[in-house]
Amino acid sequence: MRCFIGIDLGSTTTKAVLMDENLEILGRGITNSRSNYDTATAVTKQEARIGTRFTLFRKALESQARNGRAAIEAVIGDLERGFRLEQFLGQLEQLHQACARHAEDPRLADKKRAVAATLDEIFRRLRAEAPAMFAKGAARRSDFFRDNAGSRFVQIAEGLAKESGLAYEDLLHVYDKSIIEVESRVPEDDSADKFARGFARMTADGQAAFEPAALKRALDAALAVEIEETYVVGTGYGRVRLPFPKEHIRSEILCHGLGAHMMYPATRTVLDIGGQDTKGIQVDPTGIVENFQMNDRCAAGCGRYLGYIADEMNLGLHELGPMAMQATKVPRINSTCTVFAGAELRDRLALGEKREDILAGLHRAIMLRAMSIISRAGGIRDQFTFTGGVAKNAAAVRELRKLVKENYGEVHINIDPDSIYTGALGAATFARRAVN
Repeated sequence: MRCFIGIDLGSTTTKAVLMDENLEILGRGITNSRSNYDTATAVTKQEARIGTRFTLFRKALESQARNGRAAIEAVIGDLERGFRLEQFLGQLEQLHQACARHAEDPRLADKKRAVAATLDEIFRRLRAEAPAMFAKGAARRSDFFRDNAGSRFVQIAEGLAKESGLAYEDLLHVYDKSIIEVESRVPEDDSADKFARGFARMTADGQAAFEPAALKRALDAALAVEIEETYVVGTGYGRVRLPFPKEHIRSEILCHGLGAHMMYPATRTVLDIGGQDTKGIQVDPTGIVENFQMNDRCAAGCGRYLGYIADEMNLGLHELGPMAMQATKVPRINSTCTVFAGAELRDRLALGEKREDILAGLHRAIMLRAMSIISRAGGIRDQFTFTGGVAKNAAAVRELRKLVKENYGEVHINIDPDSIYTGALGAATFARRAVN
């Protein structure tokens, strides 16, 4: 099967979209953008291929017409939880091995055994907790291994350090060196084995509507398809570092414009808020960019700005939006500079203002900045599509809707659940066009 891949190497995350010759999206992949961009590219392509296998498995199940969509989704969900658990356990083992090596540091020579024993206990607990993390209905901190494993490693290590008399900083130092090593390594492509082990973990509940032999045949058929990487196009903040020839690189403006058009063909104005930049884009009826504007000097009002605020408030990035949605008022935030906003945040907290209200004001300040950029690009034309990771933030969306209505009246606003993949989708479409 010929396939076309788009890679969007952002400052925070790297995304991939894999499509077939009919422009059908078969798989998506996402990973943290690492200092080693080659690794990030390889990992996200691998994830898109895994997503493609799940799509092919779903198609094989759909061919058995007697089973409804609910039954198919139950099977897919069950298999994916088993697969992701196997993937997590494999990465956990790699991290354990790396920690054991770094624990040989000469500076830890006098407490080598205690450190090794403590690390063994930390990873024993992490492995024991893992199945519950991937159980049906379980909420995980993130989709990324580092976030899930790292948060628990830190919590467990802090408690065990007190019990064993070790310095918590020593354990943290070993972890920091090890996680960088593990994340800089391209994982072995053993997805077929993980599918097999994930299949073995499937619950009776997930398999209820299908004969086990029929499920196995469908999975074998999905894994047997040869995925031919016909053409790859790269884009994004780090595109100059992508391991592709120049003719395989497209600007992120072009890719976001075309990607938004592919999602919503009636799109005329696009707002993309990424980690490092905000883009206001005007496109014609075919998705070709007519005009655009970007923030010009710093990352204020972008994803990195929100990340900085989350760190200042000791919150997860995903917690900012829900907390801001609980605000009873929206104060005016004077600074959208990342550094000065932190100072203003601390001052307001010291004066007794509620965190929820402050966050609501910060989200409005971000969207006011975005509206200014759109205005310079020519304003908003119906339909309007909001893309990028910030489009998943409910508070940002709320403030955007208010500002659009205040300034442009009733405008149709598109926000896709997979909006973070818009640039990669545009790149994949360019890849398809390059061959055809």
